[in-house]
Amino acid sequence: MTENRHVRAVAAAYGAQGFGYATIVTVLPEFEDRLGISDTVVSVLLLGTCLAAALGSVAAEAIAVRWGSGRALAAAFGAQAVALLGAATLANLPLFAVALALYGIGLGGVDAASNMQGVLVQRKAGRQLLGRFYAGYTAAAIAGALLVAGLLALELPPISALFAAAALHVGVALLGFDPERTVRQRETGGPLPWPAIRIVGALIFAAFVVDAAVSTWSTVYLADGLGAVAAVTPLGYAAYQAAVLGARLTVDAAVGRFGRAPVALGAVAAGLAGCALVAALPLVPGAVLGFAAAGLCAGALVPIAFSAAGEVRPERSDEIIATVNLFNYAGALAGAVLPGLISAGPALRTAFLLPALCLLLVLPLVRRVDKLARA
Repeated sequence: MTENRHVRAVAAAYGAQGFGYATIVTVLPEFEDRLGISDTVVSVLLLGTCLAAALGSVAAEAIAVRWGSGRALAAAFGAQAVALLGAATLANLPLFAVALALYGIGLGGVDAASNMQGVLVQRKAGRQLLGRFYAGYTAAAIAGALLVAGLLALELPPISALFAAAALHVGVALLGFDPERTVRQRETGGPLPWPAIRIVGALIFAAFVVDAAVSTWSTVYLADGLGAVAAVTPLGYAAYQAAVLGARLTVDAAVGRFGRAPVALGAVAAGLAGCALVAALPLVPGAVLGFAAAGLCAGALVPIAFSAAGEVRPERSDEIIATVNLFNYAGALAGAVLPGLISAGPALRTAFLLPALCLLLVLPLVRRVDKLARA
């Protein structure tokens, strides 16, 4: 019974994280209006948030190693709740920037600690669970975005969604996570297994390059590159998220039946095909189909990679997962920034060869995800 309670608590943590992140990114225009800032300032603030998230991941490792990942997760949710309240209420730019930095620290802490807890309860349950946890994240993110859209449609303050997210974070932090912690062996067990970390980290980096490239540039490409009407431009991202959710709902069963490496290979192949289709076929249907294929890749590859990370050295999985999680932010930055620097307008389609190149480079590593234990 306790095991099931911990599984539900971790599932709630993934959902709360997705919901909170969706609300804060979808109310960015409200922040711009309230603070009188430009898109450039918003970009700088988001960059700072991403860097703070990397610090949060490191902090989560330190807390988890000493007191357990459950406490690290609860503390990170507490930091996010305070930050969301600050972002919702502060009208002073420097204080708002501090709130976003705190949110970033909490974001990175939850990203790392939720995966630590996810791997822990998955190991105890003896079955694949991370795919379903990530599916909960994606579904909750969609719900958060729809909440903000509904508030706007009703002409209610969209900022109120941040209060809902903060309350949800506090509630989840109080659920009680698995108190077990991994045994720290930094002094007696030698250095971390860097060859395995680099393999898993490369897969996560590539997956988040795909995710950030499609999330940031799919709508821009359909609008400016292909001249799609306004009602059509969100369809690329919608198809992508639908495919991500579908992949995450099915990846656990697929890994259980076929093994981790074959499923990961299929995910990478889908991502390669999708990005190549976007780059090669400058038509709206081709782009939407390509973005959906990319969603199958990112949706499956992330839970597979974190599951593999948790099995490298189970007694040090908290440290390994926190380290691997840093590749998340590097990939997100590369995928969000580089396509816009490479090209614009109709030529933006060629920029989607960047995530394809990343997937191609990690392709030789995929077959090794089943052989990382004690690497």
